[in-house]
Amino acid sequence: MVTVNILLAIICFAGTCHKALVGQDTPVGTFQLQHMSTNQPGYGGDVLVFHQTKDYAWAIHRVWLLDPAQHRDTRIKSSNPEIRHITMGCINVTPKVYDDLISCCSASTLKVVK
Repeated sequence: MVTVNILLAIICFAGTCHKALVGQDTPVGTFQLQHMSTNQPGYGGDVLVFHQTKDYAWAIHRVWLLDPAQHRDTRIKSSNPEIRHITMGCINVTPKVYDDLISCCSASTLKVVK
């Protein structure tokens, strides 16, 4: 199981926790992760979708860096969880954390809590 704590802006799996970027609109609940390809710029070619509607998909993905003014590369390193609340609802992690997550848990259940 993969767990994300919105308040603390962390993601935990395989016995370790890592800093993450989250949003106030990140859906809370239990979801099944789905590994999917994407051709959208900035996502690295694939994402772990955890919730979808007709118009939007929420996913765990590599830190999206296409808007330098958001300073996401700096924010994800911050020890202050409030600084890491920036996304539109997706969960952003470093490329290393994303690779580790794919290796162990790409078909896992995700629990998102506040």
